[in-house]
Amino acid sequence: MPRTPQMRLGADRELEAGARAHYDDPVYYTATYRRRIDDVQFYVTQASKHGGPVLEYGVGNGRVALPTARHGVSVTGVDLSRPMLDDLRARLADEPPAVQKRVVLREGDMRKVRLKKRFPLVFCPFNAALHMYTREDVEALLARVREHLTPGGELILDLSVPVMQDLLREPTRAYKAPRFRHATTGELVSYQEHFDYDRVRQVLFVSMEFTPVGHPERAWMTPLAHRQFFPQEWEALFHYNGFEVHKLSGDFYGGPLDRTSDVMVWHARVRRGWRPK
Repeated sequence: MPRTPQMRLGADRELEAGARAHYDDPVYYTATYRRRIDDVQFYVTQASKHGGPVLEYGVGNGRVALPTARHGVSVTGVDLSRPMLDDLRARLADEPPAVQKRVVLREGDMRKVRLKKRFPLVFCPFNAALHMYTREDVEALLARVREHLTPGGELILDLSVPVMQDLLREPTRAYKAPRFRHATTGELVSYQEHFDYDRVRQVLFVSMEFTPVGHPERAWMTPLAHRQFFPQEWEALFHYNGFEVHKLSGDFYGGPLDRTSDVMVWHARVRRGWRPK
C-alpha cells in the first residue's frame, strides 16, 4: 500500500527495519548471494594490490572479508548486525589460525564508530552505503572515513545505479518469482516482492514476502529500504565532504559508467589540504 504523509509519522522505525531485517538471517543471506562473486574478486584484488590492512564497513558475515583474509590481508570489519557478525565469528572458527588473526570485528554504526587507527584502504561494498538515508548520514560516514584513512589512502565503494523501472512500479502489485526451498527453514515457499518508491526521501522500500506452500498462515515479510543515489549526486557528496574521485567504473572490471550500467564503483581520496568548515 502506498504511504501517505500521515503514514510517514513512523518513518524512522520504517527505515530502521529496512536497514536491519534483511540481515537477521545469515543463512538465507548467504544462500541468496552465493553466486555474486565478481565484486568479491574485485575487492580481494584491490586489497592484495594495496597490501592492507583494510577497514571494511558493512562487513556482514564475511562475504568479502574472509576471502580477503585468506589472501593474507588483515581486515577490520564494522557492522551493525549482530546476527551477521555472530555468523562470521562462527565461520572464522573453522578457518586456520593465521586467517583468524587477520580479522578483527567491531559491532556498531558506521557513522559513529571510531577505531583510533588509520588504514590505507577502506571498503564499503555491496550497497552498504544505501542505508545512509539522509545527507547527514552520508556526511557522518565520510567524516569517519576521513578519520580512518592514512594520508593518500583510498576509499572504494560500490552502489547500485537506480533502475527507473523499479522506481515506477505500482506499490500494490505483487511481483512473483518461482517457488524455492528456503535455506533456513528447509520449506518450499512461494515468493513475491512489492516495490514502493518514496520520491521525496528517494528511498525504495522492498517488501520480500515468503509463504510456506500449504501453510499461508505462517507467511512472513522481510522489509528492505535502500536510498537511491544518482551518480552526479554521489559525486557532489564526495566533493563537498573533502574527497576527490580518481576513478569511477560501471562494473567490477574497470568498464565505463554508462546508461547500461547497474553498478557504480567509486575510488576516492581525501583532497590534499582539505579541512572541514
